[in-house]
Amino acid sequence: MVGWAVSAVNDRHLTIKALAMALKRRCPAIGLLHHSDQGSPYASEDYQTLLEAHGITCSMSRRGNCYDNAVMEPFFSSVKSEVADRFASCGDAKMELFDYIEVFYNQRRRHSTLGQISPAAFERRAIAEGVDPMQNRSERGFAQAPHPSSHSLKEERTTTSDQHSETVH
Repeated sequence: MVGWAVSAVNDRHLTIKALAMALKRRCPAIGLLHHSDQGSPYASEDYQTLLEAHGITCSMSRRGNCYDNAVMEPFFSSVKSEVADRFASCGDAKMELFDYIEVFYNQRRRHSTLGQISPAAFERRAIAEGVDPMQNRSERGFAQAPHPSSHSLKEERTTTSDQHSETVH
């Protein structure tokens, strides 16, 4: 998760804030493909202008087709089951979601779409080895990291892909 924001109101200001975070963190090259649904916050003139100003191509899902956003749907499900579906206040939501996204989800949670490694580990390896994201898929011949259930808690292991020791918690 690169850019995210929390607000009591789901409007263009919320999506622009999340996009601004992503742009600041990654400074993407011209030609990035940005996928969203057809909701009014993403279709707003302000949001589209920001995408265009950064050379980002907008791709919107087809109306009523949840499969177009298939990678994000499991994230929303995970948040609802692992954190909460509702929060006492917007402030509580911000604190809990920060902890979940920035501390757990991006840094430690293993993702099947990334070969059972965390996004942070994937990015470190991609930088070190110049790995294309699609080369991380097992069907493309890339060896996946073992699933966490195959390790005992606190077991030290060295992975050949990361070339460093890490503690599995």
